[in-house]
Amino acid sequence: MNIMVMAGTSDARKIIKELSYTDNYILATTISINGGELAKNSGADRVLVGRFDPMKLAEIIKNYEIDVLIDATHPFASEATKNAIKASETEKINYIRFDRPTLNIPENKLIHKVNNFEEAVDEIIKLGDRRILHLAGVMTLSYLTQRIYPQRIIARVLPTDFSIKKCIEAGLPPENIIAMQGTYSKEFNQAIMKEFNISIIVTKESGISGGTTTKLEAALELGIHIVMVMRPELKELKDKTVFNNLDDVVQEIKRIE
Repeated sequence: MNIMVMAGTSDARKIIKELSYTDNYILATTISINGGELAKNSGADRVLVGRFDPMKLAEIIKNYEIDVLIDATHPFASEATKNAIKASETEKINYIRFDRPTLNIPENKLIHKVNNFEEAVDEIIKLGDRRILHLAGVMTLSYLTQRIYPQRIIARVLPTDFSIKKCIEAGLPPENIIAMQGTYSKEFNQAIMKEFNISIIVTKESGISGGTTTKLEAALELGIHIVMVMRPELKELKDKTVFNNLDDVVQEIKRIE
């Protein structure tokens, strides 16, 4: 059986690794060269790098004779998920969504839940002239810098040329850019927050594997405000096969076989 895994997350790499022990052919797609290398190292037979619209995805499905599409993209990659659903419906193949379990965010006066990044900036402005640690991905940084003085913003981003360039374009001074990859302990997050005299962090509800828990714990212990962008809800996923457990995805593939 030929399986496409829309990857780019640690969860996707785990799925690829588990499926690599089977006789199935695994085609992975990622949006970055680095993500492609990680997918390849996890056991993918072939990797395609790029941002694919529904028509291109449908073409890939047809060309590689894909039987099942596993959408393991980031919880906030809404457009990628919509494109995957549309392409799988066009080509009439099985679609499986892996969605990280959501976190139970506690009620706390320091936690400000918002629905999008426009609301996040509104909330930050209400909190006053404070130092901000942006932990929500370089592609969302411009929401802040369009309305907030960049000198106030510290951004932790991936250590890639693309990410550094986006930070510079957004107006961040070099000393306000932290280029690192991975998820970190509460203590490590706290060290960064203390070092940069942070009063507000901006993050997404990306689940445990996205490092959300340790960010929350670190900020709450230090009395730092947290502006939390909650996950988008997609009507397109209604009636689709969605799993929150990696083992369930693998078992579903075995069932389809």
